[in-house]
Amino acid sequence: PTMEETDREAVATAVQRVAGMLQRPDQLDKVEQYRRREARKKASVEARLKVQSFDKPEYLCCSINVLTNVLFCCLFHLLIILECFKIIPSKLFQNNSYSCSPSFFQVLLLSFPEIVRETHDLIERGELLHAHRKLMDLEFSRDNLMYEQYRMDSKNTHDMNLIHTYFGDMQKLSEELAKQLWMVVQRSLVTVRRDPTLLVSVVRIIEREEKIDRRMLDRKKQTGFIPPGRPKKWKEKMFNILERTVSTRIEGTQADTRESDKMWLVRHLEIIRKYVLDDLLVAKTLLDQCFPPHYDIFNRLLNMYHQALATRMQELAAEDLEANEIVSLLTWVLNTYNSAEMMGNSELSPEVDVNSLDPLISQDVVDQLLSKYMSTLTSNIIGWLRKALETDKKDWIKETEPEADQDGYYQTTLPAIVFQMFEQNLQVAAQINEDLKTKVLILCLQQMNSFLTRYKDEAQLYKEDHLKNRQYPQCYVQYMIAVINNCQTFKESIISLKRKYLKSEMEDTLSISHANMDATLDIIAKEGCSSLLDEVFMDLEPHLNELMTKKWLMGSNAVGTICVTVEDYFNDFAKIKKPYKKTMTLEAHRRVVVEYIRAIMLKRISFKNAEERKEGAERMIKEAEQFRFLFKKLAAGSGEDTEGLCDIIEAIAEVIKLTDPSLLYLEVSTLVSKYPDIRDDHIAALLTVRGDASRDMKQTIIETLDQGPSQPNPNYVPIFKEITVPTLTVPKLLK
Repeated sequence: PTMEETDREAVATAVQRVAGMLQRPDQLDKVEQYRRREARKKASVEARLKVQSFDKPEYLCCSINVLTNVLFCCLFHLLIILECFKIIPSKLFQNNSYSCSPSFFQVLLLSFPEIVRETHDLIERGELLHAHRKLMDLEFSRDNLMYEQYRMDSKNTHDMNLIHTYFGDMQKLSEELAKQLWMVVQRSLVTVRRDPTLLVSVVRIIEREEKIDRRMLDRKKQTGFIPPGRPKKWKEKMFNILERTVSTRIEGTQADTRESDKMWLVRHLEIIRKYVLDDLLVAKTLLDQCFPPHYDIFNRLLNMYHQALATRMQELAAEDLEANEIVSLLTWVLNTYNSAEMMGNSELSPEVDVNSLDPLISQDVVDQLLSKYMSTLTSNIIGWLRKALETDKKDWIKETEPEADQDGYYQTTLPAIVFQMFEQNLQVAAQINEDLKTKVLILCLQQMNSFLTRYKDEAQLYKEDHLKNRQYPQCYVQYMIAVINNCQTFKESIISLKRKYLKSEMEDTLSISHANMDATLDIIAKEGCSSLLDEVFMDLEPHLNELMTKKWLMGSNAVGTICVTVEDYFNDFAKIKKPYKKTMTLEAHRRVVVEYIRAIMLKRISFKNAEERKEGAERMIKEAEQFRFLFKKLAAGSGEDTEGLCDIIEAIAEVIKLTDPSLLYLEVSTLVSKYPDIRDDHIAALLTVRGDASRDMKQTIIETLDQGPSQPNPNYVPIFKEITVPTLTVPKLLK
């Protein structure tokens, strides 16, 4: 026969034997005696089977052994049941407080193993409500049996343990059912969309258990008795499981690390935002309907998510975050969390009030992160600026001209790179709050101040390196123009940055810093312009050396060459932006005039007679006109008066041209009154060039001039102070 048939036969045999033992009511008192007797018989049969197993086929021994075990197990269970019946006094069944009849207990107790199996099957099939009803019946039976035993003899642990042992499988059933409930609870946000009835069943089961818990606790207060496993506290466990599920959901959203993805934190926070918003919307619209109102399920879940997020954000804040990661975290915590993209979503209103939510991280932690961010950002900006300048310097030595902007002005990418970096960091800071934005702006401008000093030094080194070999770099002039133009771009960018990111009331805090930067930029531009003019005048030097020489007097074209050279350079200088181009033109004009007058004062020539003086003076006047025409052309559209400088050359020419020596004092005094920075040695040199003034005449004129008043032009900018008159050497004096 099969094992199932053997089981059935054993149960039937056991029932017959027990029925034979219990023919009269008084035999119930002998149940314990029968149980011990049957236990001894079972042991005896097992011993005989061991002996017989040596000469009988093994399968026969096994079959007999299994049959015997099943038979005695069944007998044992039946005897326990009978003993339980013996425990229950007859008055139990007349008590109106219980609706169960003796026949109910008899049926329940006799069919207990079968009910356990049925309940187990129901749990496995997911018929949780039905399974729980059967479990409640079993627990009700056990609890009342134990209660009656407790009432009759609370110290009789033997009988109490007997009942507990018989109903032992029931505790496993309860645990199996609970396991299924918690699986549904863990997936409640998914289940509520797919099978809300299942979730409602789980909640109903938990509610039943809560009522039983309350009833058992009330009875404990009255009698001192509480069944094993009570209170179950399934509602509390449900909320604990929900809390763990929420925490796990938040923690499990980090898919990447910094090593695998530099944007790991941004992705992590975005996934959290999406999950939390979706979950809360489901909780509000669907989950809330599956729970009794007193569960306040939405607010409980909201609090769980908030606490889990706070824990996660604090963990992230404690990590060694990079500057951009600190910004991402703070932006999310301080702004995104309460925004319409998350807790401020209109569909969560009015249940979620963002103003009543506690901060996810404390202000102290925020301050620590901001402090670390500013420190890191400072180091980063210094590094970025240094790298940007090094990259720009590499461009300066290229053999190709720099790029020009839309207006044709030479430039390099340096200002764009620097201010793009500033803009990016300011935009990032603005996402966090106004205060940080202002701090970052101040930091950027402070570092800009230091950077411009380095920029000035590098431009100077560029000039010095070029002077060592004027053939290198090939595009020196063009890149120096770009450096000058960058100064104007920097100025405009600083103003733009302040206008965009600085509140008007904070303007005063940066006024000194701004003035310092403007001053440094002006110095860089001025020195750049000066270095370019140096380049011009180095090329002009041989032609300037021809001025006021015999060759010049005989018809040298030195001034024509000077004008052509200057104009040629200024074709490149046209790529200089207007404020500096204007300064450059004026400075070039001034330097040409200064060099021309210096050539006169060098006394390279001394006119021999009136004819030479006339010829020389007229040439000077003509050349002054050439200069005037040139610089008027170069300054076209600038609105600048370029007449005054060339007037000085003409005024000197008039002194040289004078034919009547008796009027010499008057002519010289007129010159001095117009240009009061003329020194005695300038007058002496000028009279020497004239060639007809004796030493006494020079002395008389100079002494008389010292006593006369001066009437300078208020717009006159002194230039004679720059001109040194060479002292005569001893051999020349002797000669």
